[in-house]
Amino acid sequence: MITQSIDNILVEKANRKMHLRQGDEIVKTYKISLGKNPMGAKVKSGDNRTPEGNYTIEKHNPQSKFHLSLRISYPNEEQIKSAKEGNYEPGGDIMIHGYPNKIPAFLFYFWHKWKDWTAGCIAVTNDEIEEIYDIVKDGTPITILP
Repeated sequence: MITQSIDNILVEKANRKMHLRQGDEIVKTYKISLGKNPMGAKVKSGDNRTPEGNYTIEKHNPQSKFHLSLRISYPNEEQIKSAKEGNYEPGGDIMIHGYPNKIPAFLFYFWHKWKDWTAGCIAVTNDEIEEIYDIVKDGTPITILP
C-alpha cells in the first residue's frame, strides 16, 4: 500500500514502466502494456499507439469496460488542430486501466505480462489499477516518454 502522496506520473514506453512519483522521487513502479503498435507517438484514431508528451489525469471512471480506469487528457489542443488540418480524427479515450471486464483476470494475466495489447492505453493488472485509482488524483500531471 502506498502511503506517500503522488504528485506526478512518468511513463517510459521503451522500458514498459510507469512510475508514480513525489517530485523526482519514485514511490512505486509498475510493468505496463501499451498499444499494439507502440513505436512512435499516437497521431490518429486507430493507429494503436500510446501518446507521448505531457498530459494530466482528467477523470476517474468506475464504470469502465476495463477494471477501473483513469482518463488521460489526450488529445491536447495542438493535436486536435493538427488532426483538423490533416483531415483525420486524433483519437481519444486514452486511459490507464486494468484488464477487460469481459475476460477472467486469471486468463489475462500472462497475456498482459508479455504482450502490448491495448488500442493505445496504458494497462496494468487489476490489483495495480485498484492501488493507482485510490492514490492518484484528478489533475495529476503525467509525462509519457518514448
